Amino acid sequence: MGWILIVMFNRSRSNLATWFTLSMGSILVIFAGILYWREARDRMHSFDQILYNTSRIMAAGVEDYIYEGQQHTDLENVPVLGSDTLPLSTDLFFARWYTPHKQLLQFIGAVPPQQLATPSGFQTFTVNTQLTSTPIQLRQLTLPVYQEKRLIGYLQIAASLAPLEEPLQQLRWFLVVGVPLALGVIALTGWVLGGKAMEPIRQSYNQLQQFTADASHELRTPLAGILSHAQVGLMEPVDPQEQHTRLQIIAQVAESMSLLVSQLLFLARHQGKLSPDMLKTVDLVQLLHPLVEEHTVNATQNQQTFLNALPKEPLLVQAEPDLLRQAIVNLLSNACRYTPAGGMIELCLLPQSHWAVIQVRDNGIGISSQDLPYIFNRFYRADRVRSRQTGGFGLGLAIARQIVEAQGGELTVVSTVGKGSTFEIKLPRR
Repeated sequence: MGWILIVMFNRSRSNLATWFTLSMGSILVIFAGILYWREARDRMHSFDQILYNTSRIMAAGVEDYIYEGQQHTDLENVPVLGSDTLPLSTDLFFARWYTPHKQLLQFIGAVPPQQLATPSGFQTFTVNTQLTSTPIQLRQLTLPVYQEKRLIGYLQIAASLAPLEEPLQQLRWFLVVGVPLALGVIALTGWVLGGKAMEPIRQSYNQLQQFTADASHELRTPLAGILSHAQVGLMEPVDPQEQHTRLQIIAQVAESMSLLVSQLLFLARHQGKLSPDMLKTVDLVQLLHPLVEEHTVNATQNQQTFLNALPKEPLLVQAEPDLLRQAIVNLLSNACRYTPAGGMIELCLLPQSHWAVIQVRDNGIGISSQDLPYIFNRFYRADRVRSRQTGGFGLGLAIARQIVEAQGGELTVVSTVGKGSTFEIKLPRR
């Protein structure tokens, strides 16, 4: 059963880690794609702006005039294309000038076609050159040039995209290496977080298994007693007195089982903190006075001494009175059960600045330091033999802590073997 549980939880943990990795990985990949697209777009925009500014500088050097009825275009002062101007600091791959009729007039670089067939604007294309073994990607701009609203020609320039491609290539390598590494970190994080998320479920499942095993064990003994006494009572000849005795035993055992079932249902129903609507303003002094009277009588019958120290002034808290009374009764009953004849039990109510403190003290058998961390666990008994002799199922302290914590309080214990125990309930004051 244990290994099946481990396999089941590991599978659930793996599923959680997988879904976490897929979701976070998808977000990461989309983010990386958007980052690359924006970077490529911004760099291309900057490259196009530089290319356009270069074309405007070159176009400003064109001189166009009409002589003897004919149009003449002078390109001598045009950077790159002309011979009477300073060279332009640029990495142009070629530059070309076409007449208004799209006929080639002058160029530098590779031999172009005689007729301009490229539309105006930016284009990207690849060319093969003898200088490099790999094709070169070019960005080309074809710009119509006007003077006094008259078309005087077309300027076409192109530059290599290598300066743009190098940083983008570095960014691609970074993303190719960084994204898988990030996915690995996300997967590892998902596995760790999945384990942390599954740990409370694992503990709850283990507690449920332990609770079921303990409850089954506690119910098995009274059921066996009922069955054995019923079988003996059905045997002939039947002694009326013996039959009556066995029926009394069956009734007592059934009543004990009914109490156990009621306690189990209480633990199952009252999980978590109570809603504010269930809480009322309670005066602890008035709540404890009836318990003092009741347990004073019980202590006298058990040859015990019951003391109390309650303030005269009201001490108000926000609580559910019936549940809080049950928690205090459980502590008092536990103290009476484990305090021998001649012992002392004391109920105290202490006001503090922010807390109302209820203490149940006794000088009974006490609790060992090994058992102290577990006494609030369900079905736990520090002394199983003595517990069965005194009655109880080991649920009273578990119920008391659950009630106190459901109302925003704390239940703690201090105990020494042979000297007694002190249980303390702290509730926030109203």
